This record gives sequence, structure tokens and C-alpha cells, in this order.
Amino acid sequence: MENDQCVIKIGFLKAHFFGYQRVSDDTQEFCEDAPAVTESIFVVEYLHDYLKEMQVDFRIISDVNSLGRFANWQDIAALKTLERDTVYFLPPAVYPNGTLRADYLFEQAGDYIGIVTAVHPEKKKTYRAVFYFQVGGYRYKYIALLVALLLLVQILYWFFGSKKGLPNSRYLKTRPTDRT
Repeated sequence: MENDQCVIKIGFLKAHFFGYQRVSDDTQEFCEDAPAVTESIFVVEYLHDYLKEMQVDFRIISDVNSLGRFANWQDIAALKTLERDTVYFLPPAVYPNGTLRADYLFEQAGDYIGIVTAVHPEKKKTYRAVFYFQVGGYRYKYIALLVALLLLVQILYWFFGSKKGLPNSRYLKTRPTDRT
């Protein structure tokens, strides 16, 4: 459980976070990055029963300030554009069954930050989880770019490297043979 990448910490409390997307004729589950720009279902399953008594909300914001993987609540609280950057907000509610579900249709690929907020019912203490994710296969573009760059370097090496005496039959100098 400690190494489970799908577990988020809401203060000292933990929850299992994952999402679903229909991609082609198949449904894919994710807990970090959403593979496609499409309808997404987010699920937060409480791993502490105490969360079942708390008001919990869920928000998704565009990562317009490039906070990325290191985003934390202090970064979010400092945003002057939180409402404008919010693409989805599920109002606070109590989920006595221990499962929060949110549906959202992503309209464009990009970087996003999810925020889960839970409020203690008596002390009015607030706990938050802030997590970064990407939508739409962003990383695959970088992998394709890297592969293309490596291929270009290899081709340039073959072309220019062969002129410097590397084995290539076009550039091998022939020596006259001794005939005796």
C-alpha cells in the first residue's frame, strides 16, 4: 500500500484514487495520467472510515502556471486565478459509503491539477490532497520526438562519420598491389 501510486494523502488520511476512460471500444483505468481527451470518471475510495463523516469536494484546475508534479496546497492557495482556472468542481458532500465519484468531459489535452478537500465535522479543520496529472497522451509526443532525434543523430553519424575513414566502401582508398 505504501508504494501504491494510486493512493493519495488527504492530510494524514488516505484514499485510493483512480479514473476510467472509454478509449475505442475498451475502458482503460488510470491513476496518474489520463490517456485520451474524452469523458473521464474519477473515483476516490476512502481508506479511512473517518472520511465518511467529512464534507469532501473535488476540483480540477488547468495547470496554467506550470506547477507540475511538485504542486502543493500553498501553490494553489497563492493563485489569484483559482476560480478562472477551475475546469471542474464537485461541491462538498458527505459520502457515507466511502466513495466519491466525479464525471468530467475533457475537451483538450494538457496539464491539470486535482484537489481533494475534506473538512473535519467538529473542529472545522481542513485536509487537502493536491496531485498533478496529464490528459491526452502528452508524454507520447515527447517519446516520439526523442526517437526521431536519435534516428536523425544516427543518420548524420553514418553520413558524416563515414567520410572520416570509417568503414564504407565508397571512401576506402585502394592501394596498388605488388605483382612480382
